[in-house]
Amino acid sequence: MHVVIIGSSAAGLSALEAFRRRDNSSPVTVVSAEAGRPYSRVLLPYYLRGRILHEGLFIRPEDCYERLDARTVFGEFVERVDAEEREVILRDGRAIAYDRLLVAAGSRPSAPPIEGLEGPGVQGFWTLDDAARLDRDLRPGVRLMVLGAGFVALQAAWAAHRRGAAVTVVELEGRILPRVLDEEAARLLRRRIEAVGVQIATSVCIAGVERACGELCCTAAGADTYEADIVIVATGVLPNDGLLAEAVSTRGPGLEVAATMETAVADVFAAGDVARAPMWGGAAGVLALWPVAVAQGRVAGANLAGAGLDYEGGLSANVTEMFGVTVASVGRFEQAPGEDAVILYDLPGVDYLKLVVAEGVPKGAVYLGGQQAVRLLGRLVPYIRYCRPLDDPRAFFEERRLAGMASVTPWLAPAADLDTANGSIACAS
Repeated sequence: MHVVIIGSSAAGLSALEAFRRRDNSSPVTVVSAEAGRPYSRVLLPYYLRGRILHEGLFIRPEDCYERLDARTVFGEFVERVDAEEREVILRDGRAIAYDRLLVAAGSRPSAPPIEGLEGPGVQGFWTLDDAARLDRDLRPGVRLMVLGAGFVALQAAWAAHRRGAAVTVVELEGRILPRVLDEEAARLLRRRIEAVGVQIATSVCIAGVERACGELCCTAAGADTYEADIVIVATGVLPNDGLLAEAVSTRGPGLEVAATMETAVADVFAAGDVARAPMWGGAAGVLALWPVAVAQGRVAGANLAGAGLDYEGGLSANVTEMFGVTVASVGRFEQAPGEDAVILYDLPGVDYLKLVVAEGVPKGAVYLGGQQAVRLLGRLVPYIRYCRPLDDPRAFFEERRLAGMASVTPWLAPAADLDTANGSIACAS
């Protein structure tokens, strides 16, 4: 049985390791547009800030694929999957036959439709090559504009600020981190960011980018202009689901998969950012989070070997450190009709903590504060996932704080290995 895995990041590597735990003999080929060892995207801002060296970005040794007895085809783009012929077609026309296939092709940055956006001085902050270019170009006094105000955008802004750049963040929506923080948490974080000199402009639509004498002039729809030397585009990502048109979901982006991570195409699985998979609460969707990709890859890899496992469903959980504060959310933190909000400001190490509760059962939480106290939020995860009621939220957090925080849930552990070195979660300072 020849297994082909498209992608060599979290989901693909997790799947390969899970497969090899069950099958040591079948040939495996890993195809990836990026060449070299697997690395952690979450550590790119720390590399850019000089907190870690280049070698610290990598999560496996040089010979990891050799140890796993996997053939690699790196630096090659996959054009499409021919499901009828059971072949992976590369951009150069070559074909790789498979018996079972995993699509773990991840996601790509999505660029807004702005005239003049493509060209010199404009780049993303998504790959190791992106980080290397910024490491070369970010110097004290450089004017940097960041389009977007999500985790990737703000981490880029934080790293650039620490290197002495003059940073402006421009966001189309009305608040920063709109999918991670509620209004109050976003307001508190924005105040902290602006206090260090980073400019933030929300509810702004950039209409065009012009170049003159090495300078970028970004014009907003309301005629305001922003001048910059470098523009980073960090306005979200899209799944690389065009490789297998037959399996693209009719309900939204991503390849539709069952709990086994199988697509509707025979013997083809999908995992990671490209998969529209079961989620907590019964829905299906794309959760572009590293631990989600690892978990999905583990199930898919086992099932490539015939294990028959089911994925229990992803739960949105984000935490990162930026501008001297830890930012986190888990589950659903916006109230629905009939739900209550419990807000705690005065716990030690906590700047802001809100729980959304329905008849005593927590549905989600949002947090700003110190790195240690955020671990308390990890203790809340099983209560959300398994609908366990809390009699007294304040007592819950106070008792667990006093009991100590030696035990850390995996999604809050420092980024150090495949399970925790994810694209949006980091507790390293």
